[in-house]
Amino acid sequence: HTVSSLYRKIVESLNAIITIYGAAGGPERMVGPIEGTVGFGSGLHGWAFSLKQFADTYTKRDKAKCDKYIQKLWGDHFIDEAGKWSKKDGEGKTRGFCKLILDPIYKIFNFCMKSNDPKAAIAFAEKLKVEFTHLEKDLEKKALFKLIMRKWLPAGDTLLEMISIHLPSPVTAQRYRAEMLYEGPQDDVFAKGIIECDPNAPLMMYVSKMVPTNDKGRFYAFGRVFSGTVGSGMKCRIMGPNFIPGKNEDLHIKTIQRTVLMMGRYVEHIDTVPAGNTSVWSELISTLSKPVPSPTRMAKTPTT
Repeated sequence: HTVSSLYRKIVESLNAIITIYGAAGGPERMVGPIEGTVGFGSGLHGWAFSLKQFADTYTKRDKAKCDKYIQKLWGDHFIDEAGKWSKKDGEGKTRGFCKLILDPIYKIFNFCMKSNDPKAAIAFAEKLKVEFTHLEKDLEKKALFKLIMRKWLPAGDTLLEMISIHLPSPVTAQRYRAEMLYEGPQDDVFAKGIIECDPNAPLMMYVSKMVPTNDKGRFYAFGRVFSGTVGSGMKCRIMGPNFIPGKNEDLHIKTIQRTVLMMGRYVEHIDTVPAGNTSVWSELISTLSKPVPSPTRMAKTPTT
């Protein structure tokens, strides 16, 4: 119960901070494991989980049962050896979160780190549908524990699920974020393009990071297209972090040599990237000799 209580206190403390310092929104901004807005895991070791993931497993992805099962995996819900649930603690009863989530993790940890029994750890992990190569089966202790946890509960899957369920799409988000994204008149074509996330509107791209390529003097400009469509060969007006409207300082007109999409460690070349996409990189023939210290804006140059 100690670990479970610690997690509960952390969530309660976070919600207290949100209440004190958060913007308007009230209970809507509160986070909780049952709601699916809190995940648990280790960023260092690359594994994580949410209550929904375990509920999906135990209910074999039955949505009706899963929603009810999630409730039992948090708070004062206890299960006995016969599998019967109760809201009251007692002899032979264990909190659902501890029994069904923490216990399997502790078993793997104990096999790997305490008893140093890699065969038992691998056998237990295989019951959880974790697959191993011949070389991976030779690992021991911490290396084996990290491998099993990353394969069984990869952090990327947990984060992607939480993002896809709870974060609004660009079409929805840009309608209420446009005022913060664009400093110009909120009724001009640029603002309307951002508000509607329109791929046919004038190009408005926010570059948040410049990353050097293997070629000296060339950079990948990582950013998000809020309006219009960015593509290879397009001439763009680049407004750097020191740009002031009405002046030419830190204003560049350059050509995008090619547009690419970052897929993890790999680069996928694509012709165009429309509004609403986030992980977009564009290689620029640029006079920028080093990564910019703060975000940069890009806009398509006028055709007239």
